[in-house]
Amino acid sequence: MKNIFTFTFLSVVLLSACQFTTPTNKQSHDIFNDTLVYQYQALHERATDCGNKPDSSCTAVNIKYPVFKDARMLNDTITKRLTQMFLMDDKMPDTSVTAMAKKFIQAYDDFKKNEPKSAIYYTLDSYAKVLLQDSALVTLECGGYTFQGGAHGASYTGFINWNPKVGKNINLNDIIAEGKYNELTKVAEGIFRKNEKLADTASLARDYFFKDNKFALNNNFSVTPTGLRFIYNQYEIKPYAAGKTELLIPYSSIKNILRPNTAVSQFVK
Repeated sequence: MKNIFTFTFLSVVLLSACQFTTPTNKQSHDIFNDTLVYQYQALHERATDCGNKPDSSCTAVNIKYPVFKDARMLNDTITKRLTQMFLMDDKMPDTSVTAMAKKFIQAYDDFKKNEPKSAIYYTLDSYAKVLLQDSALVTLECGGYTFQGGAHGASYTGFINWNPKVGKNINLNDIIAEGKYNELTKVAEGIFRKNEKLADTASLARDYFFKDNKFALNNNFSVTPTGLRFIYNQYEIKPYAAGKTELLIPYSSIKNILRPNTAVSQFVK
C-alpha cells in the first residue's frame, strides 16, 4: 500500500481599511480578519486486487483534510472526527487516518478470504474542508461516504466550529444566551415546519423520528455569515431514502438571544 500526500499551500492575505467619516456609536467587537496557515493532505489506499481498475470499481480509500500549522489541538480534533465518522460496532477509533485506512483495507481483505467469489467491493471517501476562518473562528465541514456491504452505504456531513484564541470547540452555549435555548428551538421549529410545509399544529409522529414526536435541534451545526446551519443526517429524523435535512436559522431571527462578543457577532447586523 502506498500513501500519497499532496500539499496545497494557501497564502495569507491581510486586508485593512481606513474610514475617514465621522465615527459612529456602532458596537465594536474584538474580532478582526486573519487566517491560520494550513495544508491539505490527501491519503489514497487501494486493495491489492484492484489491479488496473479505477477506484470507482474496486476497494479504495480516499481522504483529504487540512493540517494546520502550530494548531495541534485543532488537528487532533479533525483527526478524531474523521476516524469516528463511520465507526461501526462500538469499536475504538483509530489514532490516525492512516491507521484507519489500513484497517479498512484489511477488513476488505478478510471479507474476500471468507467470500472469494463475491463481487462486492468496499468504499471509503471522506474529507474535511475549511469553510471560513478569522481570528475568532475556524469552521470546517467534515463528511463522506462509505460502503462495507449491506443494502446501501452510509453518508455523513458534520461540522467543527473552532475558537483559535482559546483552542476549543464552539458550542451552542457559547453563542446563545443563558436560558434562551428553548427560544432558539421555538424559532427553529417554525422554520423547520415552513420548510417541510407543515402546519403549526401538524403531528411529527408519522414522517419523522423525533423523540416523543417533539421537534428538537441536534448539535450538528456550523457558523455561517448568514446564520446557524444545522444538518440532520440520514436516518436521524427521516428514513434513509429522504437523505439529509438542512435547517438555516438566520441571525436576524435570533438576534435578541445571542450572546455579545462571540464568533457570530461580526455577522449580526
